[in-house]
Amino acid sequence: MTEHTGEEGRIGPDGEPAPRTEEEYAQSQLTLRAIVSSKEAGVIIGKAGKNVADLRDETGVKAGVSKVVQGVHDRVLSITGGLEGLSKAYAMVAKGLLEGAPQMGMGGVISSNGTHPIRLLISHNQMGTIIGRQGLKIKHIQDASGVRMVAQKEMLPQSTERIVEVQGTPEGIQKAVWEIGKCLVDDRQRGTGTVLYNPAVRAQVGGGPLSNGANAGYGAVTRGFNRTGNGADFSDAPTGSFNRRSNSDSTGRPPAADDGEEIQTQNISIPADMVGCIIGRGGSKISEIRKSSGARISIAKAPHDETGERMFTIMGSASSNEKALYLLYENLEAEKMRRSQFPPE
Repeated sequence: MTEHTGEEGRIGPDGEPAPRTEEEYAQSQLTLRAIVSSKEAGVIIGKAGKNVADLRDETGVKAGVSKVVQGVHDRVLSITGGLEGLSKAYAMVAKGLLEGAPQMGMGGVISSNGTHPIRLLISHNQMGTIIGRQGLKIKHIQDASGVRMVAQKEMLPQSTERIVEVQGTPEGIQKAVWEIGKCLVDDRQRGTGTVLYNPAVRAQVGGGPLSNGANAGYGAVTRGFNRTGNGADFSDAPTGSFNRRSNSDSTGRPPAADDGEEIQTQNISIPADMVGCIIGRGGSKISEIRKSSGARISIAKAPHDETGERMFTIMGSASSNEKALYLLYENLEAEKMRRSQFPPE
C-alpha cells in the first residue's frame, strides 16, 4: 500500500510539503465507504454477485457490502483500492443505481435531473479538509465535477463519521470522488482512530432505549492489545474491572475480561473544549462511565495533534466498549444541547 512508501512528509525546495503528482494520487491506497439502503445494496451486488464482481474486475478495487441486519435498513458499501480505481468504481455504482432504481421501486430517489445520490462516510476529523476555509474547497469540488454536495453537521450515532451526500451524474461523481480522495490522502493522519459507523439494531443500554442507528465498528478499528501495558496509561482506571490474568496469561490466548470475552481496545478523539464535560468535577463523570460500562478508560494527558483534541482509550469486552462509547457520546450530545441553549456570552 502506497501510504507507507514515503509519500507522507516530502519537503519541497521552498521548505513546504511537496505536492503529490496526479500519478501518485492515482496510486494512493484508500478505503471509502458509503451508506446504501438494502434495495440499493441489492442493485450494487447484482444477481449471484455479478455486478460487484464486474466492478472489481473492471477497476481493480476490493468492494463489499455489509451483511443484512434484521430490522435495519442501512448497509455499508466499502471500496478499497488506488484512488483512480476507487473513483471509477463509485462512478460504476452511481450508474448501476441510476439504471437499477426503477426496477427496484426506487424511482423516487432519482432527482428531476436524472441523478442518484451517493452518501459517502467521511471521518469528522477530516471533514475540514474537504470543506476548506469558508467552504472554498467543497465549492471547488462541486464546480470541478458539476455535482451538488451536502455535508451533514452531526456525526452518525456512536461513530465519528459524518455523511457527505454527493448528487450528480456518474461522471460527475467520479470527478468528485477523485477530488475528495485527494483531500483524504493529504489528510490521512487525521483519519486515524475513526470510530466507524456500523448499522445495527440498538439494544437497551444504561436503562434507556436507543433508536435504530449504529454502534461503533469494532472489527475495523480495534487496536491490538499491548500485553506489557506500554503505550497507554491505565493508572487512573478502576481496579478489579478486569480479570487479573489478562496481562499474564501464559496460554497465548488473547486477554479476556471478567465475562470471558476477548478484550478489545478502541481509541476516540474528543474535542478539547469538550474534555472537561466528559471528565466532570473531580473526575466524577468519567468514573461513573467506567463503573457503568465495566471498561477501562484512559485519557491522554496532552493533545495528539494541532487540533487540540485528546485521545480517549477504551479497553474492555465488545459489550463493555459499546456501553462506554454510548455513555461518552450521550454526555457529548447533552453538552452540545446545553451549549446551544445557553451559548457563552
